[in-house]
Amino acid sequence: MPSVTTVRLAAMIVMGAHVDQTDPIVEAKARGAGLSQFFLGDPQGWKGPKVAYAGGAATLKADAESAGVALYVHAPYVLNVASSNNRIRIPSRQHLQKQLTAAAEIGAAGVIVHGGHLNKNEDPQVGYANWFKAVDRLDIAVPLLIENTAGGTNAMTRQLESIDRLWSAIAASANADMVGFCLDTCHAHAAGLELLGLVDRLKSITGRLDLIHANDSRDPFDSGADRHANWGTGHCDPDGVADVLRSADAPVVIETPGGVPEHVLDLTWLADRL
Repeated sequence: MPSVTTVRLAAMIVMGAHVDQTDPIVEAKARGAGLSQFFLGDPQGWKGPKVAYAGGAATLKADAESAGVALYVHAPYVLNVASSNNRIRIPSRQHLQKQLTAAAEIGAAGVIVHGGHLNKNEDPQVGYANWFKAVDRLDIAVPLLIENTAGGTNAMTRQLESIDRLWSAIAASANADMVGFCLDTCHAHAAGLELLGLVDRLKSITGRLDLIHANDSRDPFDSGADRHANWGTGHCDPDGVADVLRSADAPVVIETPGGVPEHVLDLTWLADRL
């Protein structure tokens, strides 16, 4: 197995993995990484957020700063602030605020949230308007990073055209400068977006790219399936991935299967492309 120190040789791009939140600093060090991403609770539930680190939020913030490990919080998958259903949209907005507040308390570099979707026959403009209302009403103490998604005919961030419309809606908010973008390579591949040149196309829309979720895909191009794979075992174009890493100039998180050994191999695979 390659040494974990190989990961640190990847130019000057900070890389890491999605890990258990109990001790994200130890998790980062085990992978030779400079960051950790994690959930603050059940990714499929509405409880939380809760900081599991010994000593609580303030201690995690201080220890991570001392160790030089950046922290990223991924919001639960169930959140959908674009929804036309009040019973989903309003709790989603409230819970996203809790995630942002908790993330600020631990000194996180950002909170990642999926773009959400509407039902098949609904007007997409409703979703963009709901996103504007959410951004405009949130207290955003750390960057809110909206992530592209793999499937759904009425998804807010699957296609470049929809991302463009969403960004145009958000731009009207006074909080717009606190909203960034997270590009997931598996999701883009599954959505039918060519990775080669994608960073430039996205930046022409959003003006920024704050984080890369570097995941291989178990499924073919334009499948609509969100199923991550370890690097070199899936269908993502290696040249396209290398172009994304070099062009984005942003931190990189892997959300691939396995634990430390598998993640070290994945991070090394990515480092070699740099």
